Amino acid sequence: MDTMRDRFAPVITRLLDEDPRVAVLLAEVGADRFTEALRRHPDRVVNVGIREQLLVGAASGMALAGLRPVVHTFASFLVERPFEQVKLDLGHQDVGAVLVSAAASFDWPAGGYTHMAPGDVALLDTLDGWTVHVPGHPDEAETLLRHAVAAGDDKVYVRLSLQSNAAGRPVDGQRFLTVREGRAGVVVAVGPMLDNVLAATKGLDITVLYATTVRPFDADALRRATEAAGTDVVVVEPYMAGTSTGAANDALADLPHRVLGLGVGRAELRRYGQFDEHLAAHGLDAGSLRERISRFTAGGVPAGV
Repeated sequence: MDTMRDRFAPVITRLLDEDPRVAVLLAEVGADRFTEALRRHPDRVVNVGIREQLLVGAASGMALAGLRPVVHTFASFLVERPFEQVKLDLGHQDVGAVLVSAAASFDWPAGGYTHMAPGDVALLDTLDGWTVHVPGHPDEAETLLRHAVAAGDDKVYVRLSLQSNAAGRPVDGQRFLTVREGRAGVVVAVGPMLDNVLAATKGLDITVLYATTVRPFDADALRRATEAAGTDVVVVEPYMAGTSTGAANDALADLPHRVLGLGVGRAELRRYGQFDEHLAAHGLDAGSLRERISRFTAGGVPAGV
Protein backbone atom coordinates (compact mmCIF):
# COMPACT_ATOMS: atom_id res chain seq x y z
CA MET A 1 0.00 0.00 0.00
CA ASP A 2 1.22 3.49 -0.75
CA THR A 3 1.88 5.91 2.09
CA MET A 4 0.21 9.24 2.82
CA ARG A 5 3.26 11.00 1.47
CA ASP A 6 3.19 8.88 -1.70
CA ARG A 7 -0.33 10.19 -2.25
CA PHE A 8 0.61 13.81 -1.54
CA ALA A 9 2.60 14.75 -4.65
CA PRO A 10 0.20 13.26 -7.25
CA VAL A 11 -2.80 14.93 -5.60
CA ILE A 12 -1.15 18.35 -5.42
CA THR A 13 0.21 17.98 -8.98
CA ARG A 14 -3.35 17.42 -10.22
CA LEU A 15 -4.52 20.47 -8.26
CA LEU A 16 -1.75 22.54 -9.86
CA ASP A 17 -3.17 21.52 -13.25
CA GLU A 18 -6.76 22.27 -12.22
CA ASP A 19 -6.41 25.49 -10.22
CA PRO A 20 -4.18 28.40 -11.33
CA ARG A 21 -4.14 29.74 -7.74
CA VAL A 22 -2.31 26.70 -6.35
CA ALA A 23 1.44 26.98 -5.79
CA VAL A 24 3.91 24.59 -4.15
CA LEU A 25 6.87 25.62 -2.00
CA LEU A 26 9.57 23.15 -0.99
CA ALA A 27 12.80 23.22 1.00
CA GLU A 28 14.65 20.38 -0.80
CA VAL A 29 12.69 17.71 1.10
CA GLY A 30 10.35 16.02 -1.39
CA ALA A 31 11.54 18.06 -4.36
CA ASP A 32 12.15 14.91 -6.43
CA ARG A 33 8.43 14.12 -6.21
CA PHE A 34 7.53 17.33 -8.05
CA THR A 35 9.88 17.07 -11.07
CA GLU A 36 7.03 16.77 -13.57
CA ALA A 37 4.98 19.44 -11.81
CA LEU A 38 7.96 21.80 -12.01
CA ARG A 39 8.30 21.14 -15.74
CA ARG A 40 4.62 21.94 -16.32
CA HIS A 41 4.32 24.85 -13.87
CA PRO A 42 7.77 26.42 -13.40
CA ASP A 43 6.24 29.63 -12.06
CA ARG A 44 4.20 27.87 -9.35
CA VAL A 45 6.59 25.18 -8.06
CA VAL A 46 9.42 26.74 -6.06
CA ASN A 47 12.25 25.03 -4.18
CA VAL A 48 13.88 27.58 -1.85
CA GLY A 49 16.62 25.20 -0.71
CA ILE A 50 17.33 24.41 2.92
CA ARG A 51 15.91 27.72 4.13
CA GLU A 52 12.83 26.95 6.19
CA GLN A 53 12.22 30.52 7.43
CA LEU A 54 12.29 31.67 3.81
CA LEU A 55 9.96 28.80 2.92
CA VAL A 56 7.19 30.19 5.11
CA GLY A 57 7.98 33.82 4.32
CA ALA A 58 7.75 33.13 0.59
CA ALA A 59 4.43 31.32 1.13
CA SER A 60 3.11 34.42 2.87
CA GLY A 61 4.17 36.58 -0.06
CA MET A 62 2.44 34.27 -2.52
CA ALA A 63 -0.72 34.33 -0.42
CA LEU A 64 -0.64 38.14 -0.36
CA ALA A 65 -0.40 38.01 -4.16
CA GLY A 66 -3.58 35.93 -4.34
CA LEU A 67 -2.15 32.41 -4.64
CA ARG A 68 -2.98 29.36 -2.51
CA PRO A 69 0.46 28.11 -1.36
CA VAL A 70 1.01 24.49 -0.34
CA VAL A 71 4.17 24.26 1.78
CA HIS A 72 5.94 20.96 2.44
CA THR A 73 8.85 19.60 4.46
CA PHE A 74 9.42 17.52 7.61
CA ALA A 75 7.26 18.61 10.55
CA SER A 76 10.20 19.76 12.67
CA PHE A 77 11.37 22.03 9.83
CA LEU A 78 7.87 23.22 8.90
CA VAL A 79 6.37 24.13 12.28
CA GLU A 80 9.16 24.31 14.85
CA ARG A 81 12.15 25.83 13.04
CA PRO A 82 10.24 28.67 11.27
CA PHE A 83 7.64 29.17 14.01
CA GLU A 84 8.20 32.94 14.14
CA GLN A 85 7.38 33.16 10.43
CA VAL A 86 4.30 30.96 10.89
CA LYS A 87 3.17 33.26 13.71
CA LEU A 88 3.92 36.57 12.00
CA ASP A 89 4.12 36.12 8.22
CA LEU A 90 0.95 34.01 8.10
CA GLY A 91 -0.87 34.66 11.36
CA HIS A 92 -0.19 38.33 12.04
CA GLN A 93 -0.68 39.25 8.37
CA ASP A 94 -3.86 37.15 8.34
CA VAL A 95 -3.09 35.23 5.17
CA GLY A 96 -3.57 31.55 4.55
CA ALA A 97 -1.48 28.61 3.44
CA VAL A 98 -1.60 24.83 3.56
CA LEU A 99 1.31 23.42 5.57
CA VAL A 100 1.81 19.71 4.81
CA SER A 101 4.32 17.88 6.98
CA ALA A 102 6.06 14.53 6.88
CA ALA A 103 7.94 12.44 9.49
CA ALA A 104 5.26 13.01 12.18
CA SER A 105 6.40 12.40 15.77
CA PHE A 106 9.05 9.75 15.12
CA ASP A 107 8.50 8.24 11.67
CA TRP A 108 12.26 8.24 11.00
CA PRO A 109 14.02 7.40 14.27
CA ALA A 110 17.40 7.08 12.56
CA GLY A 111 17.19 10.78 11.71
CA GLY A 112 17.47 11.59 15.40
CA TYR A 113 15.57 14.15 17.43
CA THR A 114 16.06 16.88 14.80
CA HIS A 115 13.65 14.95 12.58
CA MET A 116 11.02 14.34 15.27
CA ALA A 117 8.16 16.71 16.07
CA PRO A 118 5.81 15.39 18.76
CA GLY A 119 5.05 18.98 19.80
CA ASP A 120 3.94 20.34 16.41
CA VAL A 121 0.17 20.38 16.99
CA ALA A 122 0.55 21.73 20.52
CA LEU A 123 2.76 24.53 19.16
CA LEU A 124 0.23 25.49 16.48
CA ASP A 125 -2.40 25.43 19.22
CA THR A 126 -0.84 28.58 20.65
CA LEU A 127 -1.95 30.44 17.50
CA ASP A 128 -5.42 31.50 16.45
CA GLY A 129 -7.43 30.23 13.52
CA TRP A 130 -5.60 27.09 12.40
CA THR A 131 -7.41 24.04 11.05
CA VAL A 132 -5.48 20.84 11.80
CA HIS A 133 -6.03 17.59 9.88
CA VAL A 134 -4.46 14.31 11.06
CA PRO A 135 -5.36 11.60 8.52
CA GLY A 136 -5.05 7.98 9.49
CA HIS A 137 -4.89 6.46 6.00
CA PRO A 138 -3.66 7.54 2.53
CA ASP A 139 -7.24 7.76 1.22
CA GLU A 140 -8.11 10.11 4.07
CA ALA A 141 -4.96 12.11 3.38
CA GLU A 142 -6.08 12.68 -0.20
CA THR A 143 -9.54 13.79 0.91
CA LEU A 144 -8.20 16.13 3.57
CA LEU A 145 -5.55 17.60 1.27
CA ARG A 146 -8.28 18.51 -1.20
CA HIS A 147 -10.36 20.03 1.61
CA ALA A 148 -7.35 22.02 2.77
CA VAL A 149 -6.49 23.49 -0.63
CA ALA A 150 -10.15 24.34 -1.28
CA ALA A 151 -10.54 26.09 2.09
CA GLY A 152 -10.46 29.63 0.69
CA ASP A 153 -7.64 31.52 2.37
CA ASP A 154 -7.68 29.56 5.63
CA LYS A 155 -4.56 28.50 7.54
CA VAL A 156 -4.46 24.69 7.45
CA TYR A 157 -1.98 22.11 8.74
CA VAL A 158 -2.07 18.57 7.31
CA ARG A 159 0.02 16.10 9.31
CA LEU A 160 1.13 13.09 7.24
CA SER A 161 2.57 9.95 8.81
CA LEU A 162 4.00 6.60 7.79
CA GLN A 163 1.80 4.99 10.42
CA SER A 164 -1.55 4.07 8.91
CA ASN A 165 -4.75 2.28 9.80
CA ALA A 166 -5.65 -0.74 7.70
CA ALA A 167 -8.62 0.96 6.02
CA GLY A 168 -9.69 4.49 5.26
CA ARG A 169 -12.98 5.95 6.47
CA PRO A 170 -15.36 8.56 5.01
CA VAL A 171 -13.91 11.68 6.61
CA ASP A 172 -15.29 15.12 5.81
CA GLY A 173 -12.72 17.54 7.21
CA GLN A 174 -15.02 18.58 10.06
CA ARG A 175 -16.68 15.94 12.23
CA PHE A 176 -15.59 13.02 14.39
CA LEU A 177 -16.94 9.61 13.33
CA THR A 178 -18.57 7.19 15.75
CA VAL A 179 -16.85 3.86 15.15
CA ARG A 180 -18.07 1.88 18.16
CA GLU A 181 -20.73 2.54 20.81
CA GLY A 182 -20.56 1.66 24.50
CA ARG A 183 -22.02 2.76 27.82
CA ALA A 184 -19.07 3.30 30.14
CA GLY A 185 -16.54 5.68 28.67
CA VAL A 186 -15.49 7.46 25.49
CA VAL A 187 -12.16 7.16 23.69
CA VAL A 188 -11.27 9.70 21.00
CA ALA A 189 -8.75 8.07 18.65
CA VAL A 190 -6.83 10.57 16.51
CA GLY A 191 -5.70 9.65 13.00
CA PRO A 192 -3.31 6.67 12.84
CA MET A 193 -4.11 5.72 16.46
CA LEU A 194 -7.50 4.24 15.50
CA ASP A 195 -6.49 0.64 14.80
CA ASN A 196 -4.53 0.37 18.05
CA VAL A 197 -7.44 1.89 19.99
CA LEU A 198 -9.93 -0.53 18.42
CA ALA A 199 -7.68 -3.45 19.30
CA ALA A 200 -7.17 -2.08 22.81
CA THR A 201 -10.90 -1.66 23.49
CA LYS A 202 -12.13 -4.89 21.92
CA GLY A 203 -14.75 -6.42 24.21
CA LEU A 204 -14.88 -3.33 26.45
CA ASP A 205 -18.06 -1.31 26.94
CA ILE A 206 -16.49 1.79 25.37
CA THR A 207 -17.56 4.29 22.72
CA VAL A 208 -14.81 5.03 20.18
CA LEU A 209 -14.83 8.29 18.23
CA TYR A 210 -12.48 8.77 15.30
CA ALA A 211 -10.93 12.22 14.81
CA THR A 212 -9.02 13.20 11.68
CA THR A 213 -9.74 16.92 12.05
CA VAL A 214 -8.72 17.95 15.56
CA ARG A 215 -8.90 21.71 15.17
CA PRO A 216 -11.59 22.88 15.32
CA PHE A 217 -12.34 20.21 17.93
CA ASP A 218 -15.73 18.56 17.40
CA ALA A 219 -17.21 19.36 20.81
CA ASP A 220 -20.74 18.44 19.69
CA ALA A 221 -19.73 14.88 18.79
CA LEU A 222 -18.00 14.40 22.14
CA ARG A 223 -21.01 15.73 24.07
CA ARG A 224 -23.39 13.44 22.16
CA ALA A 225 -21.19 10.44 22.87
CA THR A 226 -21.10 11.15 26.61
CA GLU A 227 -24.90 11.22 26.83
CA ALA A 228 -24.94 7.42 26.58
CA ALA A 229 -21.38 6.50 27.53
CA GLY A 230 -20.77 8.79 30.49
CA THR A 231 -18.16 11.47 30.96
CA ASP A 232 -14.97 9.45 31.42
CA VAL A 233 -13.04 10.53 28.29
CA VAL A 234 -9.67 9.35 26.97
CA VAL A 235 -8.00 11.16 24.08
CA VAL A 236 -5.35 9.10 22.26
CA GLU A 237 -3.15 11.25 19.99
CA PRO A 238 -0.06 10.40 17.90
CA TYR A 239 1.76 13.50 19.17
CA MET A 240 2.34 15.15 22.57
CA ALA A 241 0.14 13.63 25.29
CA GLY A 242 -2.48 16.07 26.53
CA THR A 243 -2.52 18.27 23.42
CA SER A 244 -6.32 18.05 23.18
CA THR A 245 -7.31 17.57 26.82
CA GLY A 246 -8.06 21.28 27.10
CA ALA A 247 -10.40 21.12 24.12
CA ALA A 248 -12.16 18.06 25.57
CA ASN A 249 -12.47 19.78 28.96
CA ASP A 250 -13.96 22.86 27.32
CA ALA A 251 -16.50 20.70 25.47
CA LEU A 252 -17.72 19.28 28.80
CA ALA A 253 -17.18 22.37 30.96
CA ASP A 254 -20.73 22.39 32.34
CA LEU A 255 -20.66 18.68 33.25
CA PRO A 256 -18.78 16.70 35.90
CA HIS A 257 -16.19 14.81 33.87
CA ARG A 258 -12.70 13.32 33.74
CA VAL A 259 -10.28 13.49 30.82
CA LEU A 260 -7.10 11.45 30.29
CA GLY A 261 -4.69 12.45 27.54
CA LEU A 262 -2.52 9.68 26.06
CA GLY A 263 0.16 10.31 23.48
CA VAL A 264 3.89 10.88 23.12
CA GLY A 265 5.55 11.51 26.48
CA ARG A 266 7.73 14.53 27.25
CA ALA A 267 10.83 12.50 28.03
CA GLU A 268 13.18 12.34 25.04
CA LEU A 269 14.13 8.81 23.98
CA ARG A 270 17.81 9.08 23.11
CA ARG A 271 18.27 5.78 21.30
CA TYR A 272 17.28 5.61 17.66
CA GLY A 273 15.52 2.23 17.74
CA GLN A 274 12.66 1.44 15.39
CA PHE A 275 9.28 3.10 14.98
CA ASP A 276 7.39 0.32 16.81
CA GLU A 277 9.81 0.54 19.74
CA HIS A 278 9.08 4.25 20.10
CA LEU A 279 5.35 3.55 19.92
CA ALA A 280 5.61 0.95 22.70
CA ALA A 281 7.92 3.12 24.82
CA HIS A 282 5.28 5.84 24.84
CA GLY A 283 2.53 3.36 25.73
CA LEU A 284 0.73 3.71 22.39
CA ASP A 285 0.73 0.04 21.40
CA ALA A 286 -2.57 -1.84 21.75
CA GLY A 287 -1.59 -3.73 24.91
CA SER A 288 -0.43 -0.64 26.79
CA LEU A 289 -3.48 1.35 25.67
CA ARG A 290 -5.83 -1.38 26.89
CA GLU A 291 -4.27 -1.33 30.33
CA ARG A 292 -4.32 2.46 30.63
CA ILE A 293 -7.86 2.86 29.26
CA SER A 294 -9.18 0.03 31.46
CA ARG A 295 -7.72 1.56 34.60
CA PHE A 296 -9.26 4.96 33.87
CA THR A 297 -12.76 4.21 32.64
CA ALA A 298 -15.72 2.39 34.11
CA GLY A 299 -15.88 0.56 30.80
CA GLY A 300 -12.65 -1.29 31.48
CA VAL A 301 -14.59 -4.51 32.08
CA PRO A 302 -15.48 -6.71 29.10
CA ALA A 303 -19.11 -6.30 28.02
CA GLY A 304 -21.43 -8.83 29.68
CA VAL A 305 -19.17 -9.49 32.67
